[in-house]
Amino acid sequence: MSKADGSRPLYWSDQEIDLSFARRVGPAAVSLQSCIQCGSCTAACPTANRTAISPQRLGRLIRLGLKDEIFASGSFWQCTSCAACALYCPRGIPFLDIVIDLKRYARSLGFEPPEEVRLLCEAVRLHRNISGEPNEERLRWSTNLPQPLADLNCVRGVDVVYFVGCIAAFYPRAYGIAQCFGRLLSHSGLRFTTLAGNEWCCGYPLFNAGLDDEIGPLLENNLTRLRELGATTLVTTCPTCFYTWAVLYPRYAALPAGLRIMHSSQLLSELVDAGKLCPGPLERVVTYHDPCDLGRKSGEFQAPRDLLCRVPGLELREMANSRINSLCCGGGGDVKLLDLDTSLDVALRRVDQALDVGADTVVSTCQQCKRAMVSAVQWMRKPLKVQDIVELLWESVADEVEW
Repeated sequence: MSKADGSRPLYWSDQEIDLSFARRVGPAAVSLQSCIQCGSCTAACPTANRTAISPQRLGRLIRLGLKDEIFASGSFWQCTSCAACALYCPRGIPFLDIVIDLKRYARSLGFEPPEEVRLLCEAVRLHRNISGEPNEERLRWSTNLPQPLADLNCVRGVDVVYFVGCIAAFYPRAYGIAQCFGRLLSHSGLRFTTLAGNEWCCGYPLFNAGLDDEIGPLLENNLTRLRELGATTLVTTCPTCFYTWAVLYPRYAALPAGLRIMHSSQLLSELVDAGKLCPGPLERVVTYHDPCDLGRKSGEFQAPRDLLCRVPGLELREMANSRINSLCCGGGGDVKLLDLDTSLDVALRRVDQALDVGADTVVSTCQQCKRAMVSAVQWMRKPLKVQDIVELLWESVADEVEW
């Protein structure tokens, strides 16, 4: 055993630690020397029961320097990026950072990612969005509204820019989220605009794939376009875009001084508090699902709950796992793209918790969470409604609005 002088943890013999490999993976992996192999990371991981190598074992293999076994399995691509592993680790090991570093290191050695991830990243590189469609069509979600929204196309001098994100812009199942949010802002009297075709993917898909060195052009474009409009607030309905703007971008560049980066639930909560939006009654029993990117990774738990509590007739019940301890929906980290069965398995556990509290509606603030839980509800054939919070809020005010 090593000496108890702080130079090496006492849990493993020196022969079992190969820090040379950990250093090549990245600085986060070096922290694995303090791992006590308690298994908390595996217990917290939503996909551990479906992967060949659990987080606990992955950490052990990194410590031992068993590179071939790690990369042959490719299990680290099954990570949903929920960050629950790091939350429950008693040693504070940043396991999600290690997984992303592993992806980066694997690519540097010539190991290709799964084909689905490769095509996704290629679409972002070539088309500036994850769908691979012409980026100039980013306002397609707004074209079938009964009353057009004003000022959407890069209007200068407007304080608020709605950063729509790739999913709400290009995937019809998510159009309703952007539409309801735009209607709510318009109904409140708040003037806003978008970057339209000048909006590029926030870059998180590249970051998650270990290609953070390619985020630069996307970030630079989005910041430049934002500065050109002179906006003071950027708001997004996508928690992953929010996390990217609020947490990742500042690591790579200085954001405009005084810029407010907000999630839709935060801005709408302010508008309701100011009396600019007045929710009408909805007789519902709802439960709120905290998206990993908005809650555990960005620290916003209260604004969505405050918003729900302002809807008359709405009863909010908390699931067994909520706030920072929320279960992942299974829709993140490209897992739904790579393995539908694994994603569904994770989502089923979350829907079970919603049903356990007697909710008739599960509400989230993420289009990916909605998509994953809708799939689970359909598979279970349960009478549970799944809504984004902007959809529910629009429903509560729509009776008072003529469109």
